[in-house]
Amino acid sequence: MKIIVNGNLISINHPVSLLELLKDLNYSNQKIAVELNNEIIPRSSYANRIIVAEDRIEIIMAVGGG
Repeated sequence: MKIIVNGNLISINHPVSLLELLKDLNYSNQKIAVELNNEIIPRSSYANRIIVAEDRIEIIMAVGGG
């Protein structure tokens, strides 16, 4: 099935949790914010949110600096 992550069309084989998807995309240990279909998802909900066909996901990384 096809989903869009940060504007890029990608394929996944089956529905997965947002947590699993983030691990697969190597975001699991980073400070990020995630928007799923225009809704900010709290980190505590990542394991319970299932990604399905045509979902749109934006992953925003925190950037430090001064």
